[in-house]
Order: sequence, then C-alpha cells, then structure tokens
Amino acid sequence: MTVQPPVRTRILDAAATLFYTEGIRAVSADRIIASAETTKVTFYRYFRTKEDLVVAYLKAQSERIRSAAANLSSDPCAALLELAQAMGDETCIPGFRGCPFINAAAEFPDADSPVRAVVSEHRRWLHSEVRGRLAQLGAPDPDALADQLLMLRDGAMVHGYVADPEGVTRSLVSAGRAILGGALH
Repeated sequence: MTVQPPVRTRILDAAATLFYTEGIRAVSADRIIASAETTKVTFYRYFRTKEDLVVAYLKAQSERIRSAAANLSSDPCAALLELAQAMGDETCIPGFRGCPFINAAAEFPDADSPVRAVVSEHRRWLHSEVRGRLAQLGAPDPDALADQLLMLRDGAMVHGYVADPEGVTRSLVSAGRAILGGALH
C-alpha cells in the first residue's frame, strides 16, 4: 500500500513540476488540483490564490538551494568553485528549463508583487553568499565582484536552457576564474 504525502506537499510538488516545465502563467489552478489529486476546496484551504502558491513554490526552491549551499566547503575559493560547478551541472540535467527565479521574475513584471519579493530575497541571499566568500578571499570590492559573478551565473542559466548545455560548466568555471583572477591580482 502506497501512502500519499500530505495534501499541501502534493499540491506544492504538482505545482513545482508544472510551473517549471510549462511556465507559471500557463498552468491553471485546475491542472494543479487534478495533478495533486485533491479538490478545489482543499486547494484553496492551503493557498488562497495562485500567487500564494507561486510564493510557496519559490520559497521551497530557495530552501532547497540554501540547504545545498550549507554543504559547500568552508574554504572560500573551493566553495565558489563548487557553487559554479553545481550551477553548471544543473544546466545539463534533462528537462532543464532555466532558473526558476529568473523564469518567475519574467512572468511577474510588477516589482511590488509578492512573487518578485521572494525572487528579490533569494537573489539577495545568493549575492550575500557569494559576496561573503569573496570578502574572505580579500577581494577589493566584493559587492561589485559578486554582481559580476551573479550576472555570469544568470547568463549560464539562460544559455543552458536556450542553447546546447554541453560545456556550460567548463565555461562558467573558466569565466569565473578569469573574473576572480583579474580582481584578486
């Protein structure tokens, strides 16, 4: 006998799969409800609006990434390389459709949207993670350097989706080393 996960988890899992593979706006609440094998009443008990569900989806994605980042090396240089490797490798996973946060930001242009607030918070956290490691390395302007590395990461995410993902990891690591090398010498 297979035990189903709790309803909220089923809804979030269904939403995560559908949002990521098809786009947030392209997926109706009815499709998520059917995929999660629940009812509208139950769905709306957990998520008053679809936007509330999108926020929960993005928060879950952020938590997944933060958990993975907690396992990075304590050595700042090694941690940055591990991060670049993980991001590059992600683009090679079958079904990769880009960064869920970049995708969500593209679908929710209103800067005051709760969805954009979650995207911004996640990006601030990521910037802080990279900036902190750069500061440990003695980078002269860790904020600006973190911006450059995150722009590189964003480009790699988009490239991995719209172009051939082969070589993204190698290129991302190589370009990151070039930026770091120029800044630290």
